[in-house]
Amino acid sequence: MQAMILAAGFGTRLLPYTALRPKPLFPLLNKPLLLLTIERLQRAGFDHIVVNCHHLGQQIADLLRNLPGVVVQEEDLILGTGGGLRLALRSFRDEPVLVTNGDIYHTVDLRIVYEAHCRDTAPVTMVMHDYPRFNTVSVQGDLVAGFDGKQGLLAFTGLHVLNPEILTGLQVLQPASIIDLYRRLLQEKKCIRSLRVDGCYWTDMGTLQDYLALHAGLLTGTIPWWPELGERPATPFFLAPGARCGSTVHMRDWVCAGRVQIEGDAGLERVVLWDGAVVKSGSRLRDALITQR
Repeated sequence: MQAMILAAGFGTRLLPYTALRPKPLFPLLNKPLLLLTIERLQRAGFDHIVVNCHHLGQQIADLLRNLPGVVVQEEDLILGTGGGLRLALRSFRDEPVLVTNGDIYHTVDLRIVYEAHCRDTAPVTMVMHDYPRFNTVSVQGDLVAGFDGKQGLLAFTGLHVLNPEILTGLQVLQPASIIDLYRRLLQEKKCIRSLRVDGCYWTDMGTLQDYLALHAGLLTGTIPWWPELGERPATPFFLAPGARCGSTVHMRDWVCAGRVQIEGDAGLERVVLWDGAVVKSGSRLRDALITQR
């Protein structure tokens, strides 16, 4: 089985943090989400994975270099979801490809999704759910009817399986949206299957609030735990082995810290600290992401 992770975007809603690293490399409990996603795909049986990158792409390329079963596609231009997939056609095998956004956390069974597509005759299977914040796709029965947001609305999860040959309808090295290609398929009277996964957990990391809420849910037990994250911590205060923390530091609700320095008498409440951050004595931090000194 093969897959592609879309990881080339700018992540503008997460500025200024995405000026430091691309969104798929944001750590989740101190592990880059992109690595966790790759591990999750491999655990499901995907042995060939393409990852595209553009914004701060060298960071992604450096992280994934020599990783078995992973091909990095560095894009000099921002090609969009369709353009990135079209360029990757040269790297795909002659079999369906599962596509996932690089910024989502979910409990969808990826192997079941892939196998469901393989049993069908439709060239595309889109994984859908009822998520009012993003309900914009019209669905009739088990078919996608349109993207006009008028009736029978469901939300696209960012997970889909497609037969690679449909990508030949796009020009190489030209920016394009995969949704625009899907619109064209519908105009040509071709089927796009809708596979609903309403019972699964799903979130994206589109905003700082989403990113903090994901940590909060994982550390307090309200969000399902990926086994790729390792052993679940005994407390909601998760510190990397290399973290240095003063004995008089006060923590409340939950905290996630990488290899950081937290000086005495600091107070932290619902905070994520990336590797290298320094919290000075007497600081009071709440509902925040701290990236550096």
